[in-house]
Amino acid sequence: MKEIVDIEWWRLGLSALAVVVLIALSRIIRLNLERSLAISALRGTVQLLAIGYVLTAIFSIKHPGLVLGTLLIMLTVAAWTAASRLPRRLPGMTFFASGALVVGMSISLFFMTEVVIGVEPWWDPQHLIPLGGMLLGNAMNAASLGGDRFQEELRSRRGEIETMLALGFSGPAALHPPLSRSLRAAMIPTINAFMVAGLVQLPGMMTGQILSGVDPLIAVKYQILIFIMLMLSTTTSTWLFLLLVRGRYITPAHQFRTELTMGTYSPSRRRK
Repeated sequence: MKEIVDIEWWRLGLSALAVVVLIALSRIIRLNLERSLAISALRGTVQLLAIGYVLTAIFSIKHPGLVLGTLLIMLTVAAWTAASRLPRRLPGMTFFASGALVVGMSISLFFMTEVVIGVEPWWDPQHLIPLGGMLLGNAMNAASLGGDRFQEELRSRRGEIETMLALGFSGPAALHPPLSRSLRAAMIPTINAFMVAGLVQLPGMMTGQILSGVDPLIAVKYQILIFIMLMLSTTTSTWLFLLLVRGRYITPAHQFRTELTMGTYSPSRRRK
């Protein structure tokens, strides 16, 4: 196998020309994305360079505290991002997202590193950080999609939910159809990606391993494991997140809090 070819900094800088082209195209066809394109390219570059140096230090020091601290920071950012993408920010959303992401990531990460791969030591940063990051990133996106869809479902189907409650259905039962549809919608991107893997695209980690000189069959084994664990973590995290969010919309008396589905929510408002 050939060794991976390093990219000289000036050659990497040439890729900025693509951003310039995109900004020019945005201006020509009036997309109004010039600022977003420039900021995302600059911010993403700075963040990736920073994490590159941080990971180099963590990999060289190899201390469990640093590894777990890094995962905690990643979890905090992921939870805040997932909650902030919801159309309606209700109290406790970031906390709910944190709990759901922790459970989903922990189950999948433990199974990957301890049961299947057999990582030694268990906190090996070269396994825990990149694998944990992939699980968190995908679970974060799924939770955001699911939460967004769930709130929209509750808003557009208020009448159906109130009717079911009036007919004697419990709160969880009345809100189950919107929750089920929301979870299904959140899972579609992950399922589709696995379905076309190897036919439409070569997944990122598999491509990176092959470029670094890993045997393609070994890279394929890792990618299959990752896809299966991604489905597990995204489903678990999104399902738990939606269950927790659902609780905000139901009173102890199994009444639907319709005021949370319209207008601007204020914690001081109460259902009469």
